[in-house]
Amino acid sequence: MLRKEKLEAAPLVAAPEVNAVLQRLGLGVLDGGGVSAFAGRNNNWAGRTSNGSAVFVKRLDGDREESLLRFRRALDLQAALLSASGDDLRCPPLLGADEDARLLVFAWLEDARAGNVMATDGEFEPDLAYLCGRGIGALHLLPAAADTSPHPLPPVWALHAIPLTMFSSARIAELRYWALLQKDRPLVAALEALRERESLVEHRPCHGDLRLDQFLLDQSGLYVLDWEEFRMADPARDVGAFAGEWLHHAIRKVNSEVDKVYGPGTTLSHELIVERGSAEVARVRPLIAEFWRGYLDSGAQADADLAERSTAYAGWHLLDRLLATAGTQTRLRAIDLAAAGIGRKALLEPGRFTGTLGLSVPSRPARR
Repeated sequence: MLRKEKLEAAPLVAAPEVNAVLQRLGLGVLDGGGVSAFAGRNNNWAGRTSNGSAVFVKRLDGDREESLLRFRRALDLQAALLSASGDDLRCPPLLGADEDARLLVFAWLEDARAGNVMATDGEFEPDLAYLCGRGIGALHLLPAAADTSPHPLPPVWALHAIPLTMFSSARIAELRYWALLQKDRPLVAALEALRERESLVEHRPCHGDLRLDQFLLDQSGLYVLDWEEFRMADPARDVGAFAGEWLHHAIRKVNSEVDKVYGPGTTLSHELIVERGSAEVARVRPLIAEFWRGYLDSGAQADADLAERSTAYAGWHLLDRLLATAGTQTRLRAIDLAAAGIGRKALLEPGRFTGTLGLSVPSRPARR
């Protein structure tokens, strides 16, 4: 299950509950040899057990009450999938779970490739984007999710002031980013308006934390991972997140390939960023357009305002990704500020940019 950078797995001796649950499920035990882990907020272990079972074990870490909510959302999705028609939406088979230990045990898709890896390698094709759209459309057609609580993002409360605990733990670049957001009153108003618009539309079961690394592809088809934020929400969140991921990917490519395009030692000026950024956004637009086509072909109900709200959420997704990046840096770079500008424009004037992102009504007939 290749999702992100491989890490050394946490020692199993420090997590005896992992093998206790595996044994109870009749799956054997992991002995530490050949066990891998993948980057993420939760500890996880992937490998073959003593009886040859390929397993991916995720432990939902953090606050006990909050992790219980995430655990139950993930199981709620599994229950909802039982009533799904067709196979447009699939996730790796759940082999078992333990609520007290906050453990989820999935079949490990050893040969699968993650969407973010395929995007970086230039192997994410329009046909795959179309399948992603059909999958998310199928998600939005599922029976209602149990969790109807408001999604925590965007955190409009933090756009006015962040608490002392958050301030104390933030890095310099992160604090500067928050200051830029808080001083931008039109942006704050746009984010508050987006939350208000969400409260007025029909909510559907949503992933709530969609990223490219949560799509897995192997010889058997496409899978979607990480359902701990599964809840009722505006479907524009998921559509916008997919589009926002490609905006994020386009900006990262501008930064990573500057020497390749302009020669070694080139400094990214604002003009170069705009030039390359426009070219990269145009390059990924067909992928977003095929996702949108797949979404509409799935039978999901797209209200008249969905594309515009999705564009606004794509803008927020880009800002959110940059906020996470700022938490790992000591300063904001020119490329970060330029990307924030793109996200800002999508939020302030989403109606102007739906076509730019590929979220207009398809002119070609639906696929069969």
